[in-house]
Amino acid sequence: MDVQLKRGLLDICVLASIKNEDSYGYKIIKDIKPYVEISESTLYPILRRLESAELLTVHSAEHNGRLRKYYHITHAGLERIAAFTEEWEEIMSIYKFVTRGEDTNE
Repeated sequence: MDVQLKRGLLDICVLASIKNEDSYGYKIIKDIKPYVEISESTLYPILRRLESAELLTVHSAEHNGRLRKYYHITHAGLERIAAFTEEWEEIMSIYKFVTRGEDTNE
């Protein structure tokens, strides 16, 4: 898969994983895992990039005596998910064009 395309898709997956509730790194990985494999070394740069782009915010809270970073989606992050949803329709249209006439029984 194209690196830039995969990067964009991972960004959207991370945003989608925190869309309904704040979350932390390990839980984000666990929530995404059934759909796409992502490691900590991949996730944390994505989280920093999304924070820099103001698509999410970070706050720390104590959990079992340790500070844990929680990620919260911003209004801009929600708008990015909505834009992706609209873009996905175009991507599916392109996919249908590229695969038109292919016999899936071969």
